[in-house]
Amino acid sequence: MSVPLFVASTRRNERVVDDGSAKYSLTTIGVPRDHQTGAIEKPSFGAADKFKHFTVLSKRSLDEEDFYREIATHVSGRIGVSRDILLYVHGFNTGLDEARFRLAQIVADGSFSGVTALFSWNSRGGLFNYESDKEAATVSRDALEKILLRLEQTPGVGRIHILAHSMGAWLSMETLRAVAISGHADLDGRLGQVMLANPDIDLNVFQQQIARIGPGHVSIFIANNDRALSLSSRIAGDRPRVGALDPSKAEDKSELDRLGVSVQDISSFSTDFVGHGAFSEAPDVVKKIGGQLTAPRADDANKHAIIYTQPGEPVRRNPNVETKELPPLPAQ
Repeated sequence: MSVPLFVASTRRNERVVDDGSAKYSLTTIGVPRDHQTGAIEKPSFGAADKFKHFTVLSKRSLDEEDFYREIATHVSGRIGVSRDILLYVHGFNTGLDEARFRLAQIVADGSFSGVTALFSWNSRGGLFNYESDKEAATVSRDALEKILLRLEQTPGVGRIHILAHSMGAWLSMETLRAVAISGHADLDGRLGQVMLANPDIDLNVFQQQIARIGPGHVSIFIANNDRALSLSSRIAGDRPRVGALDPSKAEDKSELDRLGVSVQDISSFSTDFVGHGAFSEAPDVVKKIGGQLTAPRADDANKHAIIYTQPGEPVRRNPNVETKELPPLPAQ
């Protein structure tokens, strides 16, 4: 199968000043036919084989306006949850290819049928670049805010879901906080699921973010055995990270209850020693994420489908789409 990704990136090479501005493209990722849930199949050496490995099948650069016009075209005439957008924001120590392949894998494994987008900030992709990555994430906040507000205004779009991992969760929540302060707390009714996987966010900072954004849309996937977040906590002077709270401890459970967000403890699903990637690598977890994204909504009937034609033409609603109840999700 192939997965089209709308990519907005603030990445720059080392010779160019990182000003936080975004570049846009439409990239198609090939998923191998024998793909195993939770895996990103790569060659051990040599060139990738599109029948066996994740590959970039095509890439087309877009200017900003074409980017949103293309998204409107992709959602044109769709119904229900297939009008939704999933925006993925990767974490620390993540290169562009890894981010693109990871998102394509999540979409394939989670059976997401909407439009998929990636916000890729300028991570240097190195274990010893934590501080520089944090600065790069910080300078990308305005670009992400602009993208969220433009997506909310794009014709035909249903809900805008955010899946953010690690430091990307901090970037996403900081951006949503700014959006809320500007008067668009829930993207004017378009905000869907905000899923934070192993969020690398200071507990007190998260409390302030939730105070502005509200807990209703937010779910967190936490792991008390996440060694990457343990290191992050030490770097920050042993300040607790939200993604490493332990609900089996009374103090941590009390903090989680006070936050009011949905909590998924994925500690037992860790797939490696570090324990930082179970959200996408553990089959049961990635399928649960897919289930949250594809759950039917009573207020999202097919009659809301929109037809988008050519730039400059008026947007018109599709009068011929029949309204039906979507089938319930299978038991998780």
